[in-house]
Amino acid sequence: MRRALRLTLPLGLALFLLATLAVGRARGGDAVPHTTDAEAGRRHILETPYVPPALDQEVADNLWRVWTEPLRSQAEALDAEARRALVFRHYGLDPRPDDASAHPLQMVVTPEGAWHMSCFTCHGGHVAGQVLPGLPNAHLALQSLVDDVAKTKRLLGRKLAPGDLAASFLPFGETVGTTNAVVFSISLLRLRDEDLNVVPPKGIPRLPHHDLDAPPWWHLKRRKHLYIDGFAKPNHRALMQFLLVPQNGRDAVLAAEDDFRDIEAYVRSIEAPRWPFAVDAEKAARGRIVFEAACADCHGTYGEGGSYPEKLVPIDVIGTDRVRLDALTVDDRTTYSTSWLTEYDPSGVRTDPGGYVAPPLDGIWASAPYFHNGSAPTLWHVLHPEQRPAAWRRDPVLYDEQRVGLRVEEAAAPPATQSPDERRRWFDTTKRGKSAAGHDFPAALDETQRSDLLEYLKTL
Repeated sequence: MRRALRLTLPLGLALFLLATLAVGRARGGDAVPHTTDAEAGRRHILETPYVPPALDQEVADNLWRVWTEPLRSQAEALDAEARRALVFRHYGLDPRPDDASAHPLQMVVTPEGAWHMSCFTCHGGHVAGQVLPGLPNAHLALQSLVDDVAKTKRLLGRKLAPGDLAASFLPFGETVGTTNAVVFSISLLRLRDEDLNVVPPKGIPRLPHHDLDAPPWWHLKRRKHLYIDGFAKPNHRALMQFLLVPQNGRDAVLAAEDDFRDIEAYVRSIEAPRWPFAVDAEKAARGRIVFEAACADCHGTYGEGGSYPEKLVPIDVIGTDRVRLDALTVDDRTTYSTSWLTEYDPSGVRTDPGGYVAPPLDGIWASAPYFHNGSAPTLWHVLHPEQRPAAWRRDPVLYDEQRVGLRVEEAAAPPATQSPDERRRWFDTTKRGKSAAGHDFPAALDETQRSDLLEYLKTL
């Protein structure tokens, strides 16, 4: 047997989950050729459940009953349709574009009424009045949702599922709009060997919990490496990591591989959205000159003949929060590099990247908040490092057209007395992995240059 992937999950939880399923051992053969279909990939994300259900329709209809006041009374006074809209807004869910169903974009809802998380849970959301598949979900309240699912099941006299229990060991995210995705992936991988067989975890658990901002999907077609640190080569198997819950045996994961070839094709087909408001053309033209002098070396050029360098910037140069970089050790990356997820090919994996890759900026106006940890709520704050707020709370609907990004309330610190849900709606830059420091390069520009540059960024 190949060695277990040396990644982390609380040992007691891992053993509990392992006890719920049979363990397969065989190694699969060669992949059968498959003609990819992007539209089929979109349908798979919307319609095919790949992980156990997070909740069902009965729970969804009663989530509001466990809310704190005055929100609970507000929900109670509404009719069913308005209450559903409030529930969606509270958890960062959106109605599906061009779909008459009442199902959220972010969930697969089966005919039996089971709600399953999907790729769109984190990679689908709304901005400036538009619901966009592939957009980072800047309003996702995932930890609040899983907490409230457990409370609602208790209220209804229902038994908790293993996933409900897992949430008490492994946080899904400390702040609305971000997720603990890397640690969640690490934890799942620890339960597999390199051939995807489920195995008991080994070693001392290491849980570097930290929140991340999901990347926009329209960037994938421009990149030769995935993730903010350029760690791994793009590959449909890399998109399958969250199928590795222990309830999915090896055969179930292998059976989904062709689906994820289609899903990768769909992700690559997504185009960046265009700025929906007016642009000052003269300012934008001046801003382009500023951009090409001050920003293009790392972020590339745009328009006809544009190019993207995919430049890896050393962490000491960029100066942004390094928790994400340190979360995966060289040993973690090396072990991953020889696994089924990379098709046993280590050549595309950077085991010690040493920094973050400057991302492409197509559709940058839509993908607030900014930096890999989502610590800067608008592009204006990116360009004014000295004025980034210590704490801020996003509006669930409104867009900041002037500063280009989330409409936020700023504070020196989050209010002291709050419920856990209310606390997660504040981004606190003093917390682990959430620093808004770094990327100080715009400080070299004067205010006119920054204003012109901001106008140009709207056009990308």
